[in-house]
Amino acid sequence: MKLGAIQTMAVIQKIEAGYILQSGVFLPSQTVESELAPGQKIDVFLYNDQKGNTLATKKHPSVQVDEFDWTEVIAIISGLGVFVDIGIEKGILVSHDDLPLFESVWPEKGDKLFVKLTTDKEGRLLAEPATERFFSAHWEMGSEELVNQPISGRIYHTDREGAAMISEDGYRGFIHHTERKQEPRLGEWVKGRVIAVKEDGTVNVSLRPLKQQSMTEDADDILELLNQNGGIIHFDDKSDPEDIRGTFGISKAAFKRALGKLMKEEKIEQRDGRTYLI
Repeated sequence: MKLGAIQTMAVIQKIEAGYILQSGVFLPSQTVESELAPGQKIDVFLYNDQKGNTLATKKHPSVQVDEFDWTEVIAIISGLGVFVDIGIEKGILVSHDDLPLFESVWPEKGDKLFVKLTTDKEGRLLAEPATERFFSAHWEMGSEELVNQPISGRIYHTDREGAAMISEDGYRGFIHHTERKQEPRLGEWVKGRVIAVKEDGTVNVSLRPLKQQSMTEDADDILELLNQNGGIIHFDDKSDPEDIRGTFGISKAAFKRALGKLMKEEKIEQRDGRTYLI
């Protein structure tokens, strides 16, 4: 018997709640569309329940051991991990060991992870996300024609330096932390634009709007913070770049552009290292 795989097993006997298969595996009746006879051979998928018992289902999942596919996140449990829907009666756990360190960028319900099935040391069935090594062998080469074109895709890796995505057309993209306002979640669907194609055919992606649109959005964010803080913030165009990024999620250059726009519109003024709402 092999958990996480489809295999052929013989029916031993019918009981009230379902069927007993060879090796004592239980097949619940709700997964069976028509009556089975003792001795009949059927293809089933094997998994374990919360108590560790081996169960069979006639449903064929989207993933198996060492076979990858996209699966939807259906539940999140802090400290434990997230559960994904593989098309059977039970959600399968993606362990916190295979998720980002910070739970703020864990997947949310509805996000999708590209996973295969595996088992842990105790023999429990788990879902394991594909690594950079897998995606580096399964992707499409980008060309210069992609520059400035829109791109959409799913985040498969994220950290402080940036996030990696695979686009709907199979391109591998990297989103540097300066090209996003906030760190995207693992499994999140994002939309951006290609800003460069590297020699290896991977692409650099920005999730930020073009400068003019970005300046307007950044200015609105500054105004919102000013209104929330009684018309004053302890920032001006000489503030530390890291402090600016930590508070506003933008570069110092973008911050200065937004301040300039607001001063030109006579909405703010700067004094003594602070910015005031007029």
